[in-house]
Parts: sequence; C-alpha cells; structure tokens
Amino acid sequence: MTRFQKLAVATTITTLTLIVWGGVVRATGSGDGCPDWPTCFGSWVPRWEYHTLIEYVHRALGVIAGLLAVALAVVGVTELVRARRGRPTTTPRGAVWMAVALVPLFGVQGALGGAVVNSELDPAVVTLHFGLAMIVLGVLVAATTLAFEGDDRAGDRGYARLAAITAVATFALLLVGTYVRAEGAGLAFRDWPLMGGRLVPSFGPRGAAEMFAHRVLAILVAALVLWLSVRARTMRERSDRLVRLSTLAGALFVGQIAVGGVNVITELSTWPRALHVGMSAAIWAIVVALAVVARREPVVGRGTGGADVVEAPEVAEPASLGDTVTAYVRLTKPRIIVLLLITTVPAMVLAEGGFPSLWLVLATLVGGSLAAGAANAINMYLDRDIDEVMRRTRSRPLPAHQVPAERALAFGFWLGAFSFLFLSVTVNVLAATLSLAAIAFYVVVYTMWLKRSTTQNIVIGGAAGAAPALIGWAAVTGSLALPAWILFAIVFVWTPPHFWALALRFSGDYAAAGVPMLPVVKGEDETRRQIFLYSLVLFGTTLLLAPTAGLGPIYLATAVVLGGVFVYRALVLWRTASADRSWRLFSYSIVYLAALFGAVALDALV
Repeated sequence: MTRFQKLAVATTITTLTLIVWGGVVRATGSGDGCPDWPTCFGSWVPRWEYHTLIEYVHRALGVIAGLLAVALAVVGVTELVRARRGRPTTTPRGAVWMAVALVPLFGVQGALGGAVVNSELDPAVVTLHFGLAMIVLGVLVAATTLAFEGDDRAGDRGYARLAAITAVATFALLLVGTYVRAEGAGLAFRDWPLMGGRLVPSFGPRGAAEMFAHRVLAILVAALVLWLSVRARTMRERSDRLVRLSTLAGALFVGQIAVGGVNVITELSTWPRALHVGMSAAIWAIVVALAVVARREPVVGRGTGGADVVEAPEVAEPASLGDTVTAYVRLTKPRIIVLLLITTVPAMVLAEGGFPSLWLVLATLVGGSLAAGAANAINMYLDRDIDEVMRRTRSRPLPAHQVPAERALAFGFWLGAFSFLFLSVTVNVLAATLSLAAIAFYVVVYTMWLKRSTTQNIVIGGAAGAAPALIGWAAVTGSLALPAWILFAIVFVWTPPHFWALALRFSGDYAAAGVPMLPVVKGEDETRRQIFLYSLVLFGTTLLLAPTAGLGPIYLATAVVLGGVFVYRALVLWRTASADRSWRLFSYSIVYLAALFGAVALDALV
C-alpha cells in the first residue's frame, strides 16, 4: 500500500472507533463527565472517575483522528505536487481533495463537541454533532475507497445511483435515531416491533412521533439494502465485491434491527445502546463504500447462475397501455395465485368455526394476492436467463422483452412492501409478517439458492407455497395453532408430487437450462418412485387433520377418496412410464387440492 492508502485506512479506523466510543459515552451517560471544554474540570489531566475517563477517552480519540486527517491531507497534497512535477503517483486526485476537506470538517466537529458540553446535551446540538461525525466518516470512507479504486474506471451507474439513494436514506435514519436517543424517547413505546400494540401508533406519548419516524425509516432502509443485495447478485454484469459489500450491509442491518429490539426489551441497557450506535456507523460506512465501488468497479458478464451470458437485446416496450398492464399482471403469475388462495379461505373458515366477516376475507385475499404476485415478479426477474432457454417460459414478459428487467424487479419489490403494509393495517401484523416471510423464503431460499443447486429445491421450497394456510389462520385468530400447521404440512407434502409430475413432462427444458430438477439428475424412474412415496405421505398427513381440527365425516370421506385416487394414479405412473399419465396426475393434483380444502371449509361450516 502507498503512504496515502495506509494513512487513509488508519484515519478511517480511528474515526470509526471514535464514533463507536461516542456511543459508549451516550449509553453510559458520560456526556457530562467533563463539564467544561476543551479542558476537563479546568485541567488537561482528567480525574480518575468512571464517567470522566470515558468522556476523556472520547476526546483523546477525536484529537488523534484529527491529527491523522491533517497528516492524510498533507501526504495527499504532496503527492499531487510531485505529480505536477512529472513524478508518477497512484493517488487519485478526488481522494486527495476529499482528504483536504476533512481538515476543516474535523475542526468544526471539535467545536460542535464543545457546544454539546456547553449546551448541556441539547438534543438538537447532539444530533448535529452526530450528523457531522457521519459526514466525516462518509468522506473518509469515500476517500479511502477511491484511493484503492482509482479514477479511471466506470461501473454500473444505475446501481451506484441506488446505492447513493440508500446512503441518503441511511443518513436520515441515523439523524432521526440520534434525535430519539438525545430526547430520551427510546422507550416511547415499550413493545417491539409494534408501537403501543399497533402498527400506526397514537402520537400522545412524548417522543412518539420521532420514534415512529425512526421505525418507518428503518423499514425503508431495510428494503433498500435488500434491493441492493438482490440487484448485486442478479445483475447480468456482476461484481463479486458488490455482492460481498451488499451482503455485509444486509447482514449488519438485520443484526441492527435485532439490537434495536433488544434495546426496547432490556429498557435501554448499556451494551445494546452502544452496539446500536456502532453498528449504525458500520452500516453507513459500508453503504458509502458500496456507492463508490459501484461507480468504479469493473464488472464481468455472468448471469444469476454464474455462467457466462450474452446481453439481452434492448427491451421493446409494449405498444399500448393495455399491453403494459397485461405484461405486468402476467409478471405476478395470476394462475398460481388462484391456486394459493384456494388454501387461504378454508383455513380461515376452519379457524373461525364458520364463515369469517366478508371484509376480513377480502382483505386477506387481496393482501395475499399482492404478496404472492410480488414473489412471482421477483422470481421472474431472477429466473429470466432460465426462462429464455425453456420453451414453456419463453413467452413470459421478460424473455419476450415486454417489460424492462429492472422495472420488473422494482415492481415486485414495491408490490411486496405494499402487501405487508396493507395486511398490517387491514388484517393484523402476524398475517403480514407471515406473508413477508413467504416472499423472502420463495425469493432467497428457493429461487436464489435451492433451485439451481439441489434436487431438493421443490421439496424445501414448497414451504413458501404452503404459507397461505398459515396466513389465513393468523388472519382470523391473530395466532397459530396445530391445525394450521397440519394444513401447512398438507400443502408442503403435496407440492413435490404435484411439481415433479410437471417436471417429468418438461425435463428436457430443465436440462437445457441447467436446473437440477429430480428427473434431470436422478432420472424419470426415480422421480416416478418419489412421486408415489410422497403420495402415500400426503394421504397420511391429510388424515391427521380430522382428529386434530375436530372435522367430521364430510372431510374424512373426501380425504380418503381423493387421497386413494391420488395414490392409485401415482402407483400407475410409477409402473408405467407415460408423458400423458404424468400430465394427467399433474392436472388431477390441482383438482385434488381444491376439493380437499373445499371439504375442510364445508365440514367446518356444517
């Protein structure tokens, strides 16, 4: 590393340590450990007292970071002077000017530190002090990243713009969070993640509005960080460094949310308060680095599966508004949504012991449809390279170039966010959380991980399709019970034989696309055997529901008859290989599920 790079790294680490220690100062209540500034009790040597020493270490770190910043600026300017005299230098001009700007920023920050002490920890001054600290850290991270990246490379500008938006939103979140802490409003609501038992709280308590704004911004930033991570992993031109940075930011943000919950649960204990500040600074630094790297990181042509790909031709926009609407509706896979909703209403009827209110049913169905549509749209974005290869899926909106890929991702992403908000407000938070979990499972676990890596993809991934039964039950009761989990298990066990029957018919497509579906990897004979074995497990699972949920002869007779036919068809398919038989079993499996859950509702009603 060059001298500039070494100094930049050292200054960044010291500044980050300074900010983290500032969190310790706030968490321990040591902000007035030294009541005067710049001295401490009128002396440059601190007293040997707990709060005084904590505050004094903070000030000492500030001095060290400021001196390092001055040294960084001097070294950078020296490098530029040498370059003008014809001597080679690898230090980018932009990084040097950022380093120069840090010197006055550190001076202003030091003065603000004195203002914090003299104002007796006024919330506005504390917030301004922390905000400027984040600006200093952001400039340092940008300068350090630029020092290693260089000036002469260009990356994905769209991704860099998204990272910049995320950085701005993160900065706003940090400011609001600091103000909440400074106002002493960290326990404006003593429950988490709700606020006074509600998603949208009453703003009567002191600090309630600020805390509500903080949590709303946290949700927004979480969504943006997740979007950054998904985009980084699925860009046709993909950078491993963007993947690593965005994944780290996402992991830290998940941890930050958990620490925020611990803050409330422990009633603002010292260590989670300090950790919350430290993690917020780390997230901010990573997002800034991500924005800089995205503007300069050279990218390589790889698809979501890691194979080399050829760039798709420019997307042709649909010719009319009707075509546009149709294309976006098709992104949601409406026929699959209908199949999912078939399991929702019977679960609600069983939970209610009768038919629930029409408004609750409609709200649950609308919210569930939006959630399923969001998952399907994001799935189409992630699988667009596969869909271009498979004959069955070539006519979908993205392979047919009817919708720009990035707009499809945005559509699915914001549709999912709206579905969560809609279900939270109109139904309950548990139902909304389950729907959000189903989206995440389908997108991350099934589509991004399992589908391209294991023959068990559809087995484990079936959990996402089984979630509507849980959502329907939670919508009525606000909780989950054993019958709900058995309904979930029925759909979970039904999914493999249902999908493998389809995969038998299109195994050539899956082989061409490199998707390790069971018929491709294990062969058709093993697939037919597995279909028969799963049909037996399905038959037994459906019988468990009768005694558990108190269902009577209507359901029991239906489960026995329909299950017997399913097992018989699966047995015939196993013994006699036939594309027509596999297709007929697939078609029957849809009728089977609808009729079985219809019997659940009918039995519960009568």
